[in-house]
Amino acid sequence: MKISISEISIKARVRHEIGDLSSLMKSMQDHGQLNSITITRENELIAGHRRLLSAQELGWKYIDASIVDRSSEVDKLQLELEENVHRKDFSPEELLDGYRRLEKLLRPSITRRISNFFGNIFGKLLFWRKRKKRIEPEQTATENASISQVAPSQHEQTSNKNNEPEVGQYGV
Repeated sequence: MKISISEISIKARVRHEIGDLSSLMKSMQDHGQLNSITITRENELIAGHRRLLSAQELGWKYIDASIVDRSSEVDKLQLELEENVHRKDFSPEELLDGYRRLEKLLRPSITRRISNFFGNIFGKLLFWRKRKKRIEPEQTATENASISQVAPSQHEQTSNKNNEPEVGQYGV
């Protein structure tokens, strides 16, 4: 649920060193808020202090929040600790592998780029060819219908060769 940042109260926190928020702010600016903060029903912050501060620095008025129904100081402190203790960071190897995969997706090899280029061209050609085959029968049917409406029938051509009004036509 979205909540106004100005309505959130921050009481005593376990974490005193907030650290540099610039990378978190950049992430939130580029990708939005990936994880909601946690608050009580009274809008007291339980978890997500750095996210909240980053959102404030970015000038956000609202932030996504999850509400927990906990009111005792023991429960609130346990939740704050749980949120920060049981999180597992990537190992250096996992982080390196993830960034290598991202790099390949962002900057594919020249062979992959050439393959993608020709694949896109041939895909578009096949699309237009299939579309043309679908449209041609429709156009032929439409053209035939419009020709039959415009061209006089054989009976009309032979019945009044002099273009004189027929009896009863034009009040004559």
